Amino acid sequence: MAKKTKKQQQGGTPATVALTAAGTAFTVHAYEHDPAAPSYGEEAAEALGVSPDRVFKTLVADVDGELTVAVVPVAGSLDLKALASAVGGKRAAMADPAAAERTTGYVRGGISPLGQRKRLRTVVDASAGSHPTICVSAGRRGLEVELAAADLARLTGAVFAPIGRA
Repeated sequence: MAKKTKKQQQGGTPATVALTAAGTAFTVHAYEHDPAAPSYGEEAAEALGVSPDRVFKTLVADVDGELTVAVVPVAGSLDLKALASAVGGKRAAMADPAAAERTTGYVRGGISPLGQRKRLRTVVDASAGSHPTICVSAGRRGLEVELAAADLARLTGAVFAPIGRA
């Protein structure tokens, strides 16, 4: 098991530690996670009182054999064909959950696009740019981080593309 930094021991996650280290403005929002909730993202939007089009879920897909992160609004779904196209690939499928957890260092429902164990190609749905800030997982179920979409893209090396479906 990896040794936790002092900041992580004090309640931070790799995502919040990365944001702090980069000097990026962000706000952490915590809520009581219900393990019976059918959708982690919709639960977060409701608990935080934020529109579901401003709360984004982090999905891991396999594009031509390479794991790729897709960040899309919880109000919709991921268009796998559009994701493949956005990264110059031919075929995309959802990644095996165990591989996604192992590679990112996070558990399903708490995968953050930030502070991942291994940096993966990342695509953020273009709709993120229409909001002053968006919310993404802070690396734990029941914990979201709010930040500017441009900062998310800068820190993850992401590109913006229309990869979400309503």
